Amino acid sequence: MPLYEFEGRRPVVGRTSYVHPLATLIGDVTIGERCYVAAGAVLRADWEAIVVGDGSNIVVSAGDQGAFVIDTGAGKLTDKVLAAIQRLTPKPIQFIANTSFHVDHVGGNAKIADAGADLSLPGSFFAGGGAVLGSLTTGLSRPVGSTATMLAHANVQVRMQATNAPADAVPADTYLEDRRRKFYNGEGVELFHYPNAVTDGDSIVHFRGADVIVTGDIFTTTQYPFIDVANGGTIQGEIKALNAILDKTVFEHEEDGGTIIVPGHGYVSNEHEVLEYRDMAVIVRDRVQVMMNAGATLEQVQAARLTADYDTRYGANTGDWTTAKFVEAVYKTLKPQAPKPAAAPRAAPAKAPAKK
Repeated sequence: MPLYEFEGRRPVVGRTSYVHPLATLIGDVTIGERCYVAAGAVLRADWEAIVVGDGSNIVVSAGDQGAFVIDTGAGKLTDKVLAAIQRLTPKPIQFIANTSFHVDHVGGNAKIADAGADLSLPGSFFAGGGAVLGSLTTGLSRPVGSTATMLAHANVQVRMQATNAPADAVPADTYLEDRRRKFYNGEGVELFHYPNAVTDGDSIVHFRGADVIVTGDIFTTTQYPFIDVANGGTIQGEIKALNAILDKTVFEHEEDGGTIIVPGHGYVSNEHEVLEYRDMAVIVRDRVQVMMNAGATLEQVQAARLTADYDTRYGANTGDWTTAKFVEAVYKTLKPQAPKPAAAPRAAPAKAPAKK
């Protein structure tokens, strides 16, 4: 595989990752563990660093006010992530938004927040509690605003606290309503909550000026939807969330171009890929529903291989999220539907009496 040094920086590839011999890596590129770089891919870090494989995708809005970071990865490459952000802007990281409580989205929270600062808080109403408020938000007695502010839906906070996550990794600025919004770096930034999709705390983030939507794991290009049934995920909620994303997208030409979609995992996409993903979820749901209505067991549904025409693209037989687990999640979050009663036959219209 071609690995090219640029200005003293050479690509680094994780031991469990595979880079195709026809891919090209240039400069300050870091490929984490369990990644695949396909033939023809070119990763050029001759201007900014590129970090791949620290759990979820990480998105940064950098501008005059500072940095707004969406998700922080698994935490294994946080130093690299911070170095990449510092190349984008010398100003502090002010906000971090988490799309999920899953560890691959929040693993770098504490360290990235500690490297930032929310300069809007000192001297404000929220500083009235002094070190007490600092204790509530970071778990440490620090001055208010001395770390980045972490935002998420309230269920993310609840789920992380239930797993005894470190206090300084748990978002303190939470919302309960359907939408949370800010104006930052010259554009509107909106967080939308879609309950019972992957979990009960999923958010997407829409940068309205740039027209970029960060979907979290509601949409990925690497696997079937990760429906976390134990934490409130359902196939119906997943489809509803995908439809809501499509309601916010525009395309430039025949569903290509237009709104930029950053998935929870995988490559940067547009409306077309989300539409295909939504259609796949609907088709698989309907196939499972038909078998459930006929009284099929989970084992019978799985044996029918209802996902066969999508398995080469999204399926897996090993790893944390397999095709079988996806089908099981769909089955468990649907209910058999009784057949609709047949409509009563209509009476034939009365014939007019014959004229004499």
